[in-house]
Amino acid sequence: MSNLPPAAILLIGAIILPVLPRAVRSPALVAFMAAALGWLAALRPGTVFSAPFLGYELVLLQVDSLSLVFGYVFGLIGLLGAIYGFHIKDTGEQVCTLLYAGSSLGVVFAGDLFTVFFFWEIMAFSSLYLIWARRTTQAGQAGTRYLIAHLFGGSLLLAGILLHITQTGSILFSPFEGGAAAYLVLLGFCLNAAVPPLHFWLTDAYPEGTVTGSVYLSAFTTKTAVYALCRGFAGWDILVWAGAIMAVYGVVYAVLQNDIRRILAYHIVSQVGYMVCGAGLGVALGVNGSAAHAFTHVLYKGLLFMGAGAVLYAVGRSKLTELGGLARAMPLVLVLYMIAAFSISGVPGFSGFVSKSVVIYAAEAGHMGTVALLLNLASVGTFLSVGIKLPYFTWFGPRRELKPVRIPRNMYIGMGLTASLCILIGVYPALLYNILPFAMDYEPFTVHHLMQAVQLLGFTLLASWLLIGVLGGHSAIVLDIDWLFRRPARLAYAVFVVSVSNAFAAIDRAASRLAGQVAGLSHNPVGCMIEGARFVEHCATGRVGLDPDREPRDFDPHRYRVLCGAMVLVVVLSFIVLLAWLLVAL
Repeated sequence: MSNLPPAAILLIGAIILPVLPRAVRSPALVAFMAAALGWLAALRPGTVFSAPFLGYELVLLQVDSLSLVFGYVFGLIGLLGAIYGFHIKDTGEQVCTLLYAGSSLGVVFAGDLFTVFFFWEIMAFSSLYLIWARRTTQAGQAGTRYLIAHLFGGSLLLAGILLHITQTGSILFSPFEGGAAAYLVLLGFCLNAAVPPLHFWLTDAYPEGTVTGSVYLSAFTTKTAVYALCRGFAGWDILVWAGAIMAVYGVVYAVLQNDIRRILAYHIVSQVGYMVCGAGLGVALGVNGSAAHAFTHVLYKGLLFMGAGAVLYAVGRSKLTELGGLARAMPLVLVLYMIAAFSISGVPGFSGFVSKSVVIYAAEAGHMGTVALLLNLASVGTFLSVGIKLPYFTWFGPRRELKPVRIPRNMYIGMGLTASLCILIGVYPALLYNILPFAMDYEPFTVHHLMQAVQLLGFTLLASWLLIGVLGGHSAIVLDIDWLFRRPARLAYAVFVVSVSNAFAAIDRAASRLAGQVAGLSHNPVGCMIEGARFVEHCATGRVGLDPDREPRDFDPHRYRVLCGAMVLVVVLSFIVLLAWLLVAL
């Protein structure tokens, strides 16, 4: 039992939960999450649990300092999300929450590629339900696209794993050195990490998830991919530039969005860019920065989605053009949201300040000034959209005729606990630094770093005050990479649906006519042959039409029909001939 993987607790909980009385399912969900977190706290580096399978040794549990960092924060957000969603009574959503959290932990503590893939697929399908559970047309369509994207990513991952095993004979999850197999696995991981242009599924589906489901969606899928990149691809230069581009790409599109949860979804892309960049740097400081930022991001991004979810729950709307004037009705939600906004923006004293700066410092230490500049620019865009634009037009701005409903108390408790952790880590970063994979000597509260943060945030605040009139949301949809399947949609529909349908209809009509002709021939074969012969005669002699003296005007189908007795005679004679042939042959 001491080697029981933490994932097992949540997977067992997913089996037990549906048979429990409805009244105790929410407390049971919290209890299972708390038990998993407690079990994680008891794990020690070096713990291994394996089992034989088809001639291979599956490593179901492999504990080290890297897996523990991600395991701790997954356990924390699982518990905090369960408290936030305590009022949820959808059994399917509760079960899939346990499966999602459990499979994410399964990936983090997996020591072999088969186990990684097994939990990877559970993670994809369980997270899908958290989108579909909202039960809207948009959620259904976005969930379908989400499923297609992850089936494609899972296929890439499986192909890479099988090729890797064929080439090396090993299933262990260890650093990749290159080759076709490594690149296939890398593409599978990058799709889950939402590296552009493989990110469209995230910004399309996460805003359509349930209020509670989007909190978990923001936490698990992309961060398990970051863990996988740190584990298998640390030091790959391509990830450095991919991460830097992600950081800027995400904030540019976030500034253009109108839906509050879509703004936050694009900032997942941006913030994961810091983590991908840190993994690509490969040095101890870079991997530490990636792990540290993943830890803080799970918490403050979860809190951001909690705040946005509270607004959606209260007024049923999430577009900036339909929100405004909620500060008096929802002041506590505003305060808790701003704690998360200050954290993601890197305001001193909040968690993001002590984590993203590690990645930037690692880039500077590696003499990659352009990368560091791009990451700093991304911080400006983050504060502009998440710290200023979203709260201003949601809680202030034009007043709307909105009547918020009462928010359940458990949502405030979940947000309050998460906000406390964001502040605690920001004030006392040693709590985070002490559990990172590598020891490091880094001090975030230097004069240089503080002045840099104040200057960036100050100028951003000034610019937003001057341009606040043009920052408001617009009802039009801002197309991203989804242009590839939205703009050509009508043409594709005409080519691949309408034209194909018309072709099948034409084939069906031709088949029906052929069937009618065959039926006529079978109905009166002698008459059809006589009519055919007369048609040839008419064509040869030049006469048009039928001779009334030889053929009545009204065709009688029985005129040329062979008598039943004649057909019986033909069959009997055929049988006699066949029998005679057999006797002669014998």
